[in-house]
Amino acid sequence: MKLSDIMSHSGLSIYAEVALVIFLAAFCGIVCWVFRPSSSAMWQRAARLPLDDEAETSSLRHVGGAHE
Repeated sequence: MKLSDIMSHSGLSIYAEVALVIFLAAFCGIVCWVFRPSSSAMWQRAARLPLDDEAETSSLRHVGGAHE
């Protein structure tokens, strides 16, 4: 008897189906959260972070508690 025969008859396939549904729901939730119209300003700010001046980023580091 093969291991694949034992595993196929053990009735564990429901776990794979439940996991698929959970991951699909999480993926759809994240996609809806990212593409909602109200978050456009947040993503625009995040896109500009690498291009900001050094003065602004150093002041942000100082406010966050890290000192140079």
